[in-house]
Amino acid sequence: MTAPEETPTTDPPRRYGVATTADLAGLTGRQMLEAISRSELPAPPIAQTLTFWIIDVGDGFAAFEGDTGPHLLNPFGAVHGGWALTLIDSATACAAHSLLPAGVGSTTIETKVNFARPIMPDTGRVRAEARVVARGRKIISTEAKLFDGTSRVLAHGTSTVMVLEPAAASATRPPTQP
Repeated sequence: MTAPEETPTTDPPRRYGVATTADLAGLTGRQMLEAISRSELPAPPIAQTLTFWIIDVGDGFAAFEGDTGPHLLNPFGAVHGGWALTLIDSATACAAHSLLPAGVGSTTIETKVNFARPIMPDTGRVRAEARVVARGRKIISTEAKLFDGTSRVLAHGTSTVMVLEPAAASATRPPTQP
């Protein structure tokens, strides 16, 4: 695990929005995610709202970084656990998606997170690293850890991701019998 920088030097400029179907045509899951990490394609708007972004992609691997801050606080003054869960869900979903061919989608069907220590608004930059644990034809199992700038585990979790076939492929399959 590589610890994120506690004080970022210069972050690359990021674009936010939703890529068009034409932008994604012919791209594998990994190619799409790499293009987002290089700001060649826009990052989804949620990344801007929640101040996290994808920084690294490999086959069955994805890493995100995120900045904590007062905009993420719960009523008790700590960063809301939903932020860590969303960061882990995003990283695990991208790790799974990195294995998919062009035209195939995916969606999370379950995420479970365990919190190891509180995340405070001054925790600074954190890093989520996710890996595929098992891959089936329709289901991909993943795991992730969320680290602070000193490599302490803040949270860890697992996600189950469903592979979504292109509409044309599922339309040619005979209906399932009850």
